Amino acid sequence: MAASFVAPGTRRAVALWLGLCAALVFAMIVLGGVTRLTESGLSIVEWRPVTGILPPMDEAAWQAAFDAYQAYPEYEIVNTGMTLDAFRTIYWYEYAHRLLGRLVGVVFLVPLIVFALRRRIGHGLGLRLAAIFAAGAAQGALGWYMVASGLVDRQGVSQYRLAAHLALAVAIYALIVWTLFDVLRGPASGPWRGVARTLAAFLVLVFVTVIAGAFVAGTDAGFAYNTFPLMDSRLVPLDLWLLEPWWINHFENVATVQFQHRVLAVLTVIVAALFWLDISRGRLRADLQHAIGATFAVAAAQAGLGIATLVLEMPIPLAAAHQAGAVVLVAVVLWALHKARRV
Repeated sequence: MAASFVAPGTRRAVALWLGLCAALVFAMIVLGGVTRLTESGLSIVEWRPVTGILPPMDEAAWQAAFDAYQAYPEYEIVNTGMTLDAFRTIYWYEYAHRLLGRLVGVVFLVPLIVFALRRRIGHGLGLRLAAIFAAGAAQGALGWYMVASGLVDRQGVSQYRLAAHLALAVAIYALIVWTLFDVLRGPASGPWRGVARTLAAFLVLVFVTVIAGAFVAGTDAGFAYNTFPLMDSRLVPLDLWLLEPWWINHFENVATVQFQHRVLAVLTVIVAALFWLDISRGRLRADLQHAIGATFAVAAAQAGLGIATLVLEMPIPLAAAHQAGAVVLVAVVLWALHKARRV
């Protein structure tokens, strides 16, 4: 099976390529978080996938880009009176994010074509990689769809589109990482039972917690209730159900959005700790026990980063580290799951 998956002598090259792609997507997710934190995402008000590769090249071009930005509510509501130099700063964040997205596409597609034409990867792997590339192309379009939601009569982008954008980015990252593990160790084909099933359920919990964090970012809920574990001097704040219909509170009520992310984060750590304690008394292979122990350690560290980010009122370096930690946690859970599927 492994031989038909990747041709002999090609495994190392394919693994290095996929590792690079995973690293670039990781950087893309973190830079996207920084772009959001610096409110830079709406600084480029056009989507030009090809001609947009070049930034403004002279003073007149910079002034034209700044004039275009000033025509939209983000400038009027948030940055009235901004100077051209200040605009350049936020422009470069968004430009770097978009440029990195294009780089990811090129770095992924060109080697894929070469490996496929030279028949160095199996048909099944080729189809999987082509699907990942298609998801990446859709991610670019979804990114613009998200930006476009902020170019209307509102401050910032839609939290729903932001969450969808992050969800697809994390899914693409997870698919690349899982494929990398398949290439390095052979496709995981063990049964979905026992430890593997528990890890898969835990991965779903981690993913839901990450998406809940996207709604925290999209509603700026991290700038409210900057204490832990209490919110407004209570474990459970009073204003969780202010909006009608009730379900909209989960996505638009700042108190509810932050509270549910807290609950999910604490639940993630508790589940990881209980799982680790449970398997440490069993007879699992040592490497799988270590992988599950690493899952708990990363989950606990990630929760600590989240609490520090909250109580210090969202400093950009800590908030970016918190977003990076979420992606690292996904990778570690996938690593443990891949081991469990091969036991």
